Amino acid sequence: MTTHTGHTKAIQATRVIGTDVYNLQGERIGAIEDVMLDKLSNGIMFAIVGFGGFLGIGEKFHAIPWSTLDFDSARNGYVVPFTKEQLQAAPAHSIAELTGDDGKAARDKAYDYYKVPPYWI
Repeated sequence: MTTHTGHTKAIQATRVIGTDVYNLQGERIGAIEDVMLDKLSNGIMFAIVGFGGFLGIGEKFHAIPWSTLDFDSARNGYVVPFTKEQLQAAPAHSIAELTGDDGKAARDKAYDYYKVPPYWI
């Protein structure tokens, strides 16, 4: 079954991981490194997007609410509705911080920062 934008409701994680992510200006900001799953609600908590750095050195990891990612087939990547400045100022984490406390701390910071309604309430 497809969504109102023509996308399917289900996708394999292996097809998502490694996909480029672009900002509103069309600039590539990074790629999806992983996704955090909420085992209790069977939903996706957030995408882990890595950007910055060179060859993994100095790279920052950001929790981006899954609902904000929109696939753009022309770019063969996801577009987030945020400016470059918003993304640069967003909370950044290490992988350990993203997964600590079952990902809840990073999730809460991301949903609050991007002003996205929480899916878990």
